[in-house]
Amino acid sequence: MKKYNVESFNLDHTKVEAPFIRLAGTVDGANGDKVHKYDLRFKQPNKTFLKMPVMHTLEHLMAENMRNHYENVIDLSPMGCQTGFYLTVFNDDNSENIAEALEKTLHDVLEATEIPAQNEVQCGFAKSHDLDGAKNTAQEMLDGKDAWHQIFAE
Repeated sequence: MKKYNVESFNLDHTKVEAPFIRLAGTVDGANGDKVHKYDLRFKQPNKTFLKMPVMHTLEHLMAENMRNHYENVIDLSPMGCQTGFYLTVFNDDNSENIAEALEKTLHDVLEATEIPAQNEVQCGFAKSHDLDGAKNTAQEMLDGKDAWHQIFAE
């Protein structure tokens, strides 16, 4: 296979088994800081996907609530393939810390009664949300917690 500049394009998506948490890359900063990108995979690539309103709601809830449980968050971004999210953090390559923060954040999703910034002023597509779907997906991810550190199918 051709090698690409984008790390995820070089991952064999037929060999991974969702759900999982994977350290996808590290960049060294000029001043000694390290930026780490985690692949938070909710759905099995090329088999299942997150519907856009569900993904959008998860993005809002997780981006807001993750910061309550983990101070090193830079960004949480949805994957274009709609199978998960990228979590970018600084100075932490310990996936156990990420798993702990993700678990707490997913429990926040389950308890949510509203979607942060779900309005036309703060969101670019405020009508495209699904809180119940986000809660169902959060529960599915939590149900698979024991496998989060097993990335590849056996």
